Amino acid sequence: MSNMNTDFLLNERHIISESAFVELAVRPVPSPHSVGRPLFEYRLSLFVKGKCVLCHGSEAVEGDPEPTGKGLVSCVFTSPEALLSHFWNDVDQWRT
Repeated sequence: MSNMNTDFLLNERHIISESAFVELAVRPVPSPHSVGRPLFEYRLSLFVKGKCVLCHGSEAVEGDPEPTGKGLVSCVFTSPEALLSHFWNDVDQWRT
């Protein structure tokens, strides 16, 4: 995510096993300048054994870990609930 100083709506880390955790970060984009520009930046990542294996993100940012598994998944932000549901479904599929 960019280096803008904006408060996060969600900024959490959840341990899901001894070797895996997820990081969830969602924040508003300050004053969108054009129609169609997203209102939120987000990055939802699954890490296993210290490597990013799945990442749902609004954009790739220099310095972000390169996913080694499924890669960067782009999805249309319709609501926080839909975004989280989509991510957790992908995490569940990855774990099985």
